[in-house]
Amino acid sequence: MTLDPRLLLLSPEDNCLIAATTLAAGTALELEGDTVVLADTIALGHKLARHAFAPGEKIVRYGAPIGHVTRAVAKGEHLHTHNLESDYLPTYTLDAGHAYVERDDS
Repeated sequence: MTLDPRLLLLSPEDNCLIAATTLAAGTALELEGDTVVLADTIALGHKLARHAFAPGEKIVRYGAPIGHVTRAVAKGEHLHTHNLESDYLPTYTLDAGHAYVERDDS
């Protein structure tokens, strides 16, 4: 796969790409054999979909799942809080005295 130099693929397992520069709405990108025209501006460092996603599908970044999409997402679409929910589960929380305590899932 030849990757557009304005995009970064952090790990071969990733299903999202990272904008290496701010990409304006209307920008045409070649994504794995398809030309995609961006509907929205994607800021430097933000994610975009490497392929289309169905609601609930996992987003993988750095080779690890980071969350799931909350609605259908088109190839090349901006991935952010409007269509992505984190799957992060903290192992430590703050107690009433603001001390960190290990989470108890029992």
